[in-house]
Amino acid sequence: MKKVLVTGALGQIGSELIVKLRNEYGVDNVIGTDIRSIPNSEVVTNGIFENLDVMDDKSLASLCKKYEIDTVIHLASLLSAVGEQKPQFAWKLNMGSLTNILEVCREFNYKLFTPSSIAAFGESSPKDLTPQDTIQRPSTMYGVTKVAGELLCDYYFKKFGVDTRGVRFPGLISYVTPPGGGTTDYAVDIYYEALKNKKYNSFIASGTKMDMMYMPDALSAIVDLIEADGSKLIHRNAFNITAMNFDPEEISNEIKKHIPEFEFGYNVDPVRQSIAESWPNSIDPTCAVEEWGFKFEYDLSKMTVDMLDKLAGKGIGDKNVSLCK
Repeated sequence: MKKVLVTGALGQIGSELIVKLRNEYGVDNVIGTDIRSIPNSEVVTNGIFENLDVMDDKSLASLCKKYEIDTVIHLASLLSAVGEQKPQFAWKLNMGSLTNILEVCREFNYKLFTPSSIAAFGESSPKDLTPQDTIQRPSTMYGVTKVAGELLCDYYFKKFGVDTRGVRFPGLISYVTPPGGGTTDYAVDIYYEALKNKKYNSFIASGTKMDMMYMPDALSAIVDLIEADGSKLIHRNAFNITAMNFDPEEISNEIKKHIPEFEFGYNVDPVRQSIAESWPNSIDPTCAVEEWGFKFEYDLSKMTVDMLDKLAGKGIGDKNVSLCK
């Protein structure tokens, strides 16, 4: 990457990815964009930021030319639970914006990274160690747009030679941004509530295992894949990646090692639970490991220590809560 434009830069992934990219490639070589602006955000104040509606193809092309972009990281989308509330809008935004991005990349010969998700799988997909290549029949609009996006990126690579790349992210956990409407967000909520109220009721049911990843590992995966030798990539746009696998009680038990008084229960959300049940219990990242050297650093134990420390450092929760080391 020499100059990169990031859409959805104020979202969960973008707000942290921008910081990493600016540190690695230089502040003037990373352009953050979003449909909104947050004046006190580091994304806005510590580098180049532009307001952009990704549905406006002319403005998108104009910005890319203005900054002489060579790489686009397209993160703007509507997530799973919110997408079920607004399915027509989810299709329009997720697919319309991707089509605009692909056309710009085709016209100007840019490299493109855009993420897919475990939501691209469905109830008929193998549940355990879901393989890279398997049946994909998702039951959510978010999942439908992710499968369609994978296929569309494959098409633009094969038909037009656009250098498209992507991963299927599991649930992502971060201390920087609050949850944004995803099915796996309980695994972020629980840390905030453990520190603030020392209790939490999970909206995902007992025993529901899902793959997860701590944000630092997700950011490294994005950069590693973009920088990878394209001649070695067989599966360009939808690599399975994962770092850990747990159910709500397992993450609760890990938190109790540091906050013994933490109380945990359930208040299951039928919509998000049905979405979770349609996804794999675990996915197989072998192709990502073999084709571009995917790796991760954080397991559940190491992530929990870091999450609690970082959130406490931000002033989240009761000052009197002492973390057991």
